[in-house]
Amino acid sequence: MNEKAVPAVKDGGAFATFRWWQAEPGRGITVHPVAVRDEYHSGHKLEALRRLVEDGTLTLRVADRLPADQAAEAHRRLEAGGVRGRLVLVF
Repeated sequence: MNEKAVPAVKDGGAFATFRWWQAEPGRGITVHPVAVRDEYHSGHKLEALRRLVEDGTLTLRVADRLPADQAAEAHRRLEAGGVRGRLVLVF
């Protein structure tokens, strides 16, 4: 899956992976491995987040959903400013 994400990352950018991907993405991209094993059995935390979203305490704002091949457009929009919410890349 990480191989599919790399083209969506701008040159010199970064992305996080939790599957201990060891490949070199090139183009100056930094890979940040994230260890999730400590939280693997923390379903209660996700449950708490779900309740906060459902009761309106925590709001999720998605500005737009774009196909992964439009990642460059997402970067342009973020750099231009004025985006309210997250731009979600759909793989």
